[in-house]
Amino acid sequence: MSELPGRLHEAVAGAGYTAGWAIAGRLPTGVVARVFDLGADLATRRNGPGVQRLRANLARVRPGADRAELDLLVGRAMRSYARYWREAFALPALDPDVLHAAMHPHAHGIAASLEPLGRGRGVLYALPHAGNWDVAGVYLVRELARRGLDPVITTVVQRLRPESLFRRFLAYRRALGFEVVTADDPRTAHRALTARLRAGGVVCLVADRDLSGRGIDVSFLGAPARLPAGPARLARITGAALHPAYPVFVGEAWGVRVGAEIPVPDERSRCSDAKAVQALADAFGELIAERPEDWHMLQPIGAAA
Repeated sequence: MSELPGRLHEAVAGAGYTAGWAIAGRLPTGVVARVFDLGADLATRRNGPGVQRLRANLARVRPGADRAELDLLVGRAMRSYARYWREAFALPALDPDVLHAAMHPHAHGIAASLEPLGRGRGVLYALPHAGNWDVAGVYLVRELARRGLDPVITTVVQRLRPESLFRRFLAYRRALGFEVVTADDPRTAHRALTARLRAGGVVCLVADRDLSGRGIDVSFLGAPARLPAGPARLARITGAALHPAYPVFVGEAWGVRVGAEIPVPDERSRCSDAKAVQALADAFGELIAERPEDWHMLQPIGAAA
């Protein structure tokens, strides 16, 4: 009986996602957008735990904001988060070439970051939960193909419950052209990521929150935080170029801002990894500060998280 609330939550979540896929694929885009915006506004007014954490995280980005300014920022961020989900539900039915064309004028720093691939060197993009990272991935797959490079990117996903929902998300991301490995078996995931990078391919990892419990303590947006060591460690082991990337929304289109390569020391030590993770945290902070409403961090990022 003690497991019933958890199972009930999973069933409700599964039903909600299934309904989202059905609605987003059948109703006019404008109608779906209004529905999701209303849902975001309602969630903002209810001010549940996720919205409270989002407010605390955004307060780090805008420490001088008064209550009214922070209220507006949180509202925009929740609408941005809702847009990610409504687009995720509709994305499998959209034309990848149309997405690429819409995003291309707003893809800043991509061309320079892809140059190492021509020399057989892998590229690792570390990104926060921002904008629509799935659309950014579709854009990147198309851009690799356009340049005559291996049009596959490898990424890692956390397991979801219920299992049926997790399988659907796996199929969804694989249909977008991604090689998806699960975080259930860290050794298997590590082998897949290192193999892709050593072969001169591309890996994309969300890296603004540590879920392993083995992250590195850094200063992030002016306060202590713990970020994953994985991106820096993988870059060190494989020699890949490590770049911060920040997907954003640009009107009805999409964009991404890719930062300069993060230096990764050759020494095999936690101290050397910590330098790279701190540099990555600094880069994330600068990118997020440019457009904080597209940062969808509804979880704690403190060092004790």
